[in-house]
Amino acid sequence: MSLSGVCVTAVESRPGGTSQALEALGEAGPGTSRSPVDRSFGARVKGFVALTKPRIIELLLITTVPVMFLAQQGVPDLGLVLLTCVGGYLSAGGANALNMYIDRDIDALMDRTSQRPLVTGLVSPRECLAFGIGLAVVSTLLFGLTVNWLSAWLSLGALLFYVVVYTMILKRRTSQNIVWGGIAGCLPVLIGWSSVTNSMSWAPVILFLVMFFWTPPHYWPLSMKVKEDYARVGVPMLPVIASNKVVARQIVIYSWVMVAVSLLLTPLGYTGWFYTVVALAAGGFWLWEAHGLQNRAKAEVSGAKLKEMRLFHWSITYVSILFVAVAVDPFLR
Repeated sequence: MSLSGVCVTAVESRPGGTSQALEALGEAGPGTSRSPVDRSFGARVKGFVALTKPRIIELLLITTVPVMFLAQQGVPDLGLVLLTCVGGYLSAGGANALNMYIDRDIDALMDRTSQRPLVTGLVSPRECLAFGIGLAVVSTLLFGLTVNWLSAWLSLGALLFYVVVYTMILKRRTSQNIVWGGIAGCLPVLIGWSSVTNSMSWAPVILFLVMFFWTPPHYWPLSMKVKEDYARVGVPMLPVIASNKVVARQIVIYSWVMVAVSLLLTPLGYTGWFYTVVALAAGGFWLWEAHGLQNRAKAEVSGAKLKEMRLFHWSITYVSILFVAVAVDPFLR
């Protein structure tokens, strides 16, 4: 696994930013036209919801709730599940809002982020900052007062790691940004376990490691697809600074480690035959797709024929299937 890092400097060019995005940041020149922004109450509500990145949070909850079933070895208290999900949403939403506040300069220059609420002017930077901090405070208190303080500190730790370590320190400085920054997205597994047991165990640690090794081969295919966006703003995602062959090789390495780690739960006695069968089948198909991408990269296939997004989409399906198996397995043992 590559451990090389790259430092980046400020970016001068901004060919990907729309005039609307630049004006929202106060950088559009005189005479620049801009489409009016719908600032109705409904649009503003949607804008604040968008700051939380709901689709990403859905994935985080998919890894939180099944671990609660595993920790309980059955159905956990549904009120506790609800409180954990609400607290987790608010915490992750606060982290995502603060991420958008910090990244609003480069978001304006990237095609895939040019319609975010801060960029369009639907939400002001001050509102976004207050919103993110508010969610962080509320989520921490909600966890601490209604679930337990171990879960509260883990939740706050995930938020701070994502905002400070990933967004502020790693993202614009090293190609290993998503590798170590991805730790924030692994912590919901620990939160799910601690919310039920108020303790730690090897089972959530193993699933934490599954998510740790899952994150790079999940995100790098998407980065391959939009690497021009990242290159434009000087963010050194691995596909920006390395060839497709190198990226695909790294994806295969991380994929094999991920699948191997996912199989540790059974010999350690945490899961049974059902989880093992699902983990083998889903992991086997993942490796098939990863090696397929590597073979196409070795053949110097590019453009749509590289089919890098096949692995990206499968990665989401994979983690959903694996964690459903985590939840179901206790009922079949």
